Amino acid sequence: MCYNLSMKKILMIATGGTIASRLGDNGLSPQMSGEELLSYVPQIKEFCEVECIQLMNIDSTNFSPVEWELLAKTIEQNYEGYDGFVICHGTDTMAYTSAVLSFLIPKSPKPIVITGSQKPIDLMITDAKNNLLDSFLYCVSKKACGVSIVFNGKVINGARAKKMYSKNYNAFSSINYPLVAIIQDGKVMSYRDRKYSGKPVFYSKLDPSVGVFKIIPGADSKVLDQYFSFYDAVVVESFGTGGIPDGENRGFYSVIEKWKKKGKILVMCTQVVNDGSDMTVYKVGKSLKEKYGFLESYDMTLEAVVAKLMWILAITKTPYKVKKMFYRNVVDEILYTEE
Repeated sequence: MCYNLSMKKILMIATGGTIASRLGDNGLSPQMSGEELLSYVPQIKEFCEVECIQLMNIDSTNFSPVEWELLAKTIEQNYEGYDGFVICHGTDTMAYTSAVLSFLIPKSPKPIVITGSQKPIDLMITDAKNNLLDSFLYCVSKKACGVSIVFNGKVINGARAKKMYSKNYNAFSSINYPLVAIIQDGKVMSYRDRKYSGKPVFYSKLDPSVGVFKIIPGADSKVLDQYFSFYDAVVVESFGTGGIPDGENRGFYSVIEKWKKKGKILVMCTQVVNDGSDMTVYKVGKSLKEKYGFLESYDMTLEAVVAKLMWILAITKTPYKVKKMFYRNVVDEILYTEE
């Protein structure tokens, strides 16, 4: 096929997910190749030149730091040869992947778009075709750059996305941050004018030693103690604006004090989706932060917090350096900082 020389050259990286799944005896599983996906939306090749890499074909539940590092490395190896990248991915861990890539390839002048679907592309009624078409439309648009999720007509900053619905086509939302753009009737309308220039710095390593401990009423401090014994950084996902049950009989403060002295990283996050944390509001948060120096997620999503910590710990484990990097705004993942 001969392509118009003015067409942008896009690399599609297929990783599996629902979009590539077929129904078998044990339920849906990824079986279609990237080329098969493209065959369902032939109009894509009318406005851009597309090449495809089948990097893996897995359910996104099986993604881990190993797969994230491979994905980032693949983009780095092909970065000079393409004008942009579209990654087909399962929805369950898509927000984690988009956050991770935001830190491994920060401020990319070329767009890195992640998409998928709630139903397989070969079904008569599916969101897959629109999502795939929209992803390429955004990828070739004039203002496209950085890492984004494109889903249901929305373009979301990769470090601000969260899956909000398990089946609804409107699966992802942008948390505590405006949409980058919307796509309607084949037109991209930008809301945020991101401008990245030059060649990005590529990071190749993640440190998986990050755990998330979710506070529930009656949570046992001995479980948190085990988390700290296993992980270098623990994110405490607490109620409301952030805090931990106090009182000597609860045992949390003694556990935290022990591991803080050993150099473990403590981060407070909130279970509430919107508005973020503010540990200064209540005694259960303020006294904890003042005494033990908890880092605080503020308006970051949990996915961004986990991704950012894995990225930071691969660079340094020195507490004051971790703190400095954690509060540095890299890709608009945090608007409030303590710098």
